[in-house]
Amino acid sequence: MHAKVDIEIRYLFDAPPPPGGTLALLEGITWVRVPLPFVLDHVNCWLLDDGDKANGVTVIDTGADKTKTRELWEQIFEVTLAGRKVNRLLCTHGHPDHVGLAGWMVDKLGIELHMTLAEWLAPQIWIEEGKRPMSAATRGFFRSHGLTDAAIDKMDQSRETAPFRNHPLPTSFIRMRDEEMVSFGGRRWKVLVNGGHADEHASFYCKDDGILIAGDQILSRISPVVGVFPSQPRAEPLSDYLFSLKRLRKLPADTIVLPSHGLPFRGLHTRIDQLEAHHDGRLIALWTLMDEPSDGIALAHGLFPKAMAAQGQTVMALAETLAHAEHLVAKKRAKRHVGNDGRVTYMRW
Repeated sequence: MHAKVDIEIRYLFDAPPPPGGTLALLEGITWVRVPLPFVLDHVNCWLLDDGDKANGVTVIDTGADKTKTRELWEQIFEVTLAGRKVNRLLCTHGHPDHVGLAGWMVDKLGIELHMTLAEWLAPQIWIEEGKRPMSAATRGFFRSHGLTDAAIDKMDQSRETAPFRNHPLPTSFIRMRDEEMVSFGGRRWKVLVNGGHADEHASFYCKDDGILIAGDQILSRISPVVGVFPSQPRAEPLSDYLFSLKRLRKLPADTIVLPSHGLPFRGLHTRIDQLEAHHDGRLIALWTLMDEPSDGIALAHGLFPKAMAAQGQTVMALAETLAHAEHLVAKKRAKRHVGNDGRVTYMRW
């Protein structure tokens, strides 16, 4: 028997390319650092050479639908690629920093979009929801977890500038499925579809070269958002996310990980250890707060005091709190109660 040896995290570079810049990362893979107008101020996108220069490139993820982002991609098409064609666009999942310009890019370049089914559908639903006032069901969700009507009204007003207002997605796409083998960028990749952060998040693993294009499923320094939102009020996404970590741990420890945020690195198993420990810590902290029946907002103030004090962070803090609370309920370490007034409370067993 060989003792388990985990590789410590080693970053491939000490610093990223500048905002809007590119960097030759590995053979045939170029790193594009796309700025974001959010708290998380960047997303990593990738250009993969599809063979020799005449064969063009594959693009993975796009950034948000913003004028500056379009200008950045225009420069990449004209200068960085120097006239080389783009063959296809792959999007890891449907969040606006990954798929915001997918429709624009497909229309402009006449290429095909490759995504999983759930992640192609979700942004289109968000776009349509964003055109209408907040629904009664959404209001009821937030009210049941402790938000006041005044706070909900303020959230409704902010929807005018919400990031889900993507460029419309194409009406057709190429569906990616779990464990499907696909070829792009001069390599063969296995599609790994996992839940937790998104319902059908796609990562790509090249066994021959030991490369994982991880998307948001494995990040180098932060934990991806795992939350319960109004569209799935009784979801339990943390179990899905923790299961995905166990699945990804089956990959070699020295796998090169290309995350969508942060720096590319080696040390996959060590990073998985850290992510699991992070969620274990959150679960313990939340469980200790449940000494009496408490709604989601009260628990979020205890679990994420800085985020709850910051403007615009309430929804994410509440979503993460509920994900951990529902996990405790699923593991029979806490109980969930719905009062006659619809208020949901949690209390530890």
